[in-house]
Order: sequence, then C-alpha cells, then structure tokens
Amino acid sequence: MKNVLRRAMFDSETFVIEMVYSDSKGNRTRRIVSPIRFVGTDRFLALCLCREEPRQFYLSRCEDVRLIPAAEVIMPMPMQTIEPATPVPAVPATAVCDAGVACLA
Repeated sequence: MKNVLRRAMFDSETFVIEMVYSDSKGNRTRRIVSPIRFVGTDRFLALCLCREEPRQFYLSRCEDVRLIPAAEVIMPMPMQTIEPATPVPAVPATAVCDAGVACLA
C-alpha cells in the first residue's frame, strides 16, 4: 500500500488514490485523495477531494487502495458511504421437546 501511495505522491499530476476508509466509529466511505506525505509510520496526509481539504488517514483503516488517473477526477468528488454488509439472520438452534421431537429452542 505504501508503494502505491508513494507513486501518487511523486506523480501527483498523473495519479490520485481511490480507497475505502473506515473512520474511528467504523463508518466506511469510498474516497478520492491526493496524498501529500507520510506522517510517522502509521498515517499519511492527503488532500481529500471529497471534502476539499487536507486530512490525515491511518494506514490501518485504508482498504482497496488503488491508483486512478487524476485526469478522470473533477472536484468536488462525492464521498460514497458504504453500507455495512447485511447480517445473515441466525438459524435458531433445535432442541428435543418432551415428546422426543425436534423443536425450536
């Protein structure tokens, strides 16, 4: 992931980054950012093209990081909320009723 970010940093006229980012509350959004520099070993500073302002992003919260052509991006980019996966309903456990027949617990 760091190599992809470095590429966008060094060639910012050509590339930006598209990624899925999870905030501190677990909300996931698809964002387009233009990376500026690393801040320590765990995060990077980037211009968020959705919010049109600089933001810090934790590397551990980034998913599906990929380069996209900067020429395809027109600001402001909409920030897309990614809905959490719909949980699969739990199948009720079965138990044996008094009559010796399986029934729902």
